[in-house]
Amino acid sequence: MSAPPPVTLLGPQRRPGLDRVVESLGLTGPFATITSGWQERERDDAELSAHLADQSVNLGLWHRLQDVLEKDPAYAVADNDRRTMLGEMQELYLLGVGHAMEALLSLYERPSATESLVARAVADAEDVLRDLDARHLRRVAAVHAAFYDAVAPHDRPVIAAHRAEVAALQESSSAVVLTGGHVGVLLDTLHLFNVAPVLATRPVIAWSAGAMVLTDRVVLFNDRATHGPAFPEVYDAGLGLVPGVVALPAAHQRLALSSRPRTASLSKRFAPARCLPLDPGARVALGADRSLPASASVISSSGAVMQLGEVDDD
Repeated sequence: MSAPPPVTLLGPQRRPGLDRVVESLGLTGPFATITSGWQERERDDAELSAHLADQSVNLGLWHRLQDVLEKDPAYAVADNDRRTMLGEMQELYLLGVGHAMEALLSLYERPSATESLVARAVADAEDVLRDLDARHLRRVAAVHAAFYDAVAPHDRPVIAAHRAEVAALQESSSAVVLTGGHVGVLLDTLHLFNVAPVLATRPVIAWSAGAMVLTDRVVLFNDRATHGPAFPEVYDAGLGLVPGVVALPAAHQRLALSSRPRTASLSKRFAPARCLPLDPGARVALGADRSLPASASVISSSGAVMQLGEVDDD
């Protein structure tokens, strides 16, 4: 049985090194590129194409979505209703997460002569967070399932036509490149145009939001938001091509890594999945079983960033 195609996760490409990655993997194209997270700028991909030796074709998923919304008003209304419901659900979920996180961080900093009692209270708070996350994911999945059952995309001519075109473009490609941008838009377009099945059959290179959607759980985070620190939040299920990983693009820029209580809570909250910082210059080549290599930098249960091979969380 042949090994599955390689998956490579990169840090943000502010100083692009994609051409070197492609060369080292021995990939020559043609490449299918997915830039729908860039939204209106989806087609501003000349630099990306140049790094792929101009051997790429953009699947154009964002513009295809706009075409669907324009030509199928009933779908557009249903899609808007779904987004509105999911937005309200996210806000309500975040209220619970905020209270639980504040309690957890207070416990981390609480002096006590009886450490075992504090440890038990910390474990309880961590369980509350994990339960909130799991419930939210189930409810989001139920909304998506009800939506797709109701609108039946495969039976809608404009969507079916775009799906056929996307499938043909993918079939003629030898590898797929996923860029960053708006993770929600990227994830929605991948689902709508049925891209996920082909990703398992081609070498994949992804960064930023592209890396996030490949995991089994998309987690949003920003300790340095302009309106004040935001607690990490589960957004949606990912495609599951890279299981057991929480992708954290630009972690050093967006996480308060010097705050061990915050980073420790992040690691423990999503365990046994590994929290994987993906900073500029990072390159993580997954194993044949989609596992992280021992050299990958992860956040340990102590909150320290270290190589996976050096972590002992038992």
